[in-house]
Amino acid sequence: MEPQSVHEVFRGKIIRLDVESWPSGEYETVHHLGAAAVLPITPAGDVLLVRQFRPAIRQSLTEIPAGLLDRADEDPLTCAARELFEETGYRHTSIEFLGGYYASAGFTDEYVHLFLARTEPEPSAGPEEGIELVREPFHRMVRAAQAGRVRDVKTALALLLAAGRIPGV
Repeated sequence: MEPQSVHEVFRGKIIRLDVESWPSGEYETVHHLGAAAVLPITPAGDVLLVRQFRPAIRQSLTEIPAGLLDRADEDPLTCAARELFEETGYRHTSIEFLGGYYASAGFTDEYVHLFLARTEPEPSAGPEEGIELVREPFHRMVRAAQAGRVRDVKTALALLLAAGRIPGV
């Protein structure tokens, strides 16, 4: 389905805000580039997380590596692999699709692709500037997600989806 009319209100590098007319009324719709995120697990069974300041919430958040689908030459899997290396310094030995989700379908079309990566034992580089690398046991992070203690939705969902694929959790 398509709206009856669209009025662009704002266009930035990442989002565009439109006011759309539908038979049921007018809606403010945020169009987003989309993103890819990756849950990296080391051979020792640890999850690699990144802690970084997020201006929108005015605090630091611990989450899985992720990035925008803002490069024409990258598909979501390539973006996830690149972000893993840039943000953590680790390279993957395998990577697979976990699933995906619409961030908030009531007002935005943002879709996040989720991946599970197995990493090399040691990093090839340091984490990206402004990022603190956090290493936690996978089983502990799954339990935290199950208990509602993981505040970032992409991280919580990736942990819960991966728990169904990894035995012994």
